Amino acid sequence: MNSAAMLPLNKELLEERLGYKFNNKELLGEALTHSSYVNEHKGEELTCNERLEFLGDSVLSIIVSRYLFGEYSSRQEGDLTKIRAAVVCEKALAKYAKEIALGDFLLLGHGEDKNNGRQRASITSDAFEAVLGAFYIDTGYNAGRVAEFLLPFVKKEIDFIRKGEAFTDYKTALQQIIQQAEGERLVYTVIGESGPDHDKTFTVEARLNSNVIGVGCGSSKRAAEQAAAREALRLFGAEETLEA
Repeated sequence: MNSAAMLPLNKELLEERLGYKFNNKELLGEALTHSSYVNEHKGEELTCNERLEFLGDSVLSIIVSRYLFGEYSSRQEGDLTKIRAAVVCEKALAKYAKEIALGDFLLLGHGEDKNNGRQRASITSDAFEAVLGAFYIDTGYNAGRVAEFLLPFVKKEIDFIRKGEAFTDYKTALQQIIQQAEGERLVYTVIGESGPDHDKTFTVEARLNSNVIGVGCGSSKRAAEQAAAREALRLFGAEETLEA
């Protein structure tokens, strides 16, 4: 019995969401087969999706890297690495998987299924990579065809994260300005915390030689420091130089 024949939902529906019909349906079935399912059906010669996940991870990386290299020609290696990390991380991949309801199509062991495995980010993100790997093989190793499916997710995530200003390191930019003058000392000081432990808001001051040059708030000390640094850059008239 092969994995493709046992998919919990109509595989044609998933192919419609992928915008691609697999020539090798067993390959798609393998991409959707979690190791927990294989462990519960040891006599059925099934293959879990871990090898396809390995391949898909590489396909994901090269497609995203190539896109960022061409799209962000003014960005340096460090910035490109940060952007890539943000859009290929488990959290981002789980979002992509959720958009096509990938969890609904997975073959899971009874325990994983009962324990909400179809919504678990670690499972759905791995499955998304496995599907990319299967996609890549089935297209005859055509990364361009896989990119047609993948990049809309990536572009949407980049837009989402950019609105949160996650790609700009305001602290580093401010430090570089401060270092141009000898003897200047920049420190960040937490001046307030509010909210419950699971949802705190921090307020931080950026101080130059004890003078407050920026104040920022955020859900973490680091985020608040970045906000304070950004306000300080506005004071120096340098914020616009950081825009992509």
